Amino acid sequence: MDLHLVTYFVAVVDHGGITKAAQSLYISQPSLSQAIRTLERRLGVTLFDRTGRRLELTEAGRTLDTAARRILADVARAKAKVEAVRTLESGRVDVVTYAAFSIDPLVTLTREFRDRFPNLTVRIVAVDGPGAVATALRRGDAEVGVVDLSADHAPFTTVPLGTQELVLALPPALADGVPDPVPREQVRALPLVVDMGDQSTAALLADLVAPGASNVVVDCSHPTATWELVDRGAGGTVVPRAVADGQLPRTVQFSIDPPLTREYGLVLRSGRPSPAAMAFVAVARGVFGRPADPHTDHE
Repeated sequence: MDLHLVTYFVAVVDHGGITKAAQSLYISQPSLSQAIRTLERRLGVTLFDRTGRRLELTEAGRTLDTAARRILADVARAKAKVEAVRTLESGRVDVVTYAAFSIDPLVTLTREFRDRFPNLTVRIVAVDGPGAVATALRRGDAEVGVVDLSADHAPFTTVPLGTQELVLALPPALADGVPDPVPREQVRALPLVVDMGDQSTAALLADLVAPGASNVVVDCSHPTATWELVDRGAGGTVVPRAVADGQLPRTVQFSIDPPLTREYGLVLRSGRPSPAAMAFVAVARGVFGRPADPHTDHE
């Protein structure tokens, strides 16, 4: 059943006849009469008793009247919800990442996004590594991923955001005599609590790990457990400076020589992003470089 036929039917009921209904709909009387006959033919019933001067609903017409008004109300609510999503008054963006970026830059990104768009929700999906980010995007579990950009992320669209400086965070008992910056070869003599299960992280830390990973005293993929172990003196760890400042305030931080950095950014699944995802990308660009514009076209 065409929606416009439902609209025409309700208009005829509300105006008590074809003439006034046609005027309210800005169509001709013959066109409206034909539309009502088409609706009756498709439903296989008579909707109006035409014996009097005023059209009266038949029993079938009364049944349709109830259903038709419900249909139009549902359509109106759906249009309102779609418009709210389009105008960023409602909606959700699903963001996927892994432990390396769960604090920096994701916390800053999410806070800035929520400040700009308080009516939008952020759903954060946690996975085990960059490969799982790609899987989540392909499956539609998320629209946006936060990843290390050193790897090839084709065929996804990438949005570079910035560079992390990674530092060595040591408990005070292990920090005595350690120079700042600390040469990479000297880090190999220190006990470390790091995640070697993530291939991208393991590759990044390769120069800091002794042969056979003999200085990795705890191989831990859980950031909070890593921070607690370091805080209790089990060893040092290598984290972004922002993470060390916020999560490991009682440690002593050392720059690494030569500096250890990681390029990061967003990856987007194929197709045009939702309005909420476009807004998230625009805010990310504004926070880490380019001015934010939530209506910027997807590149």
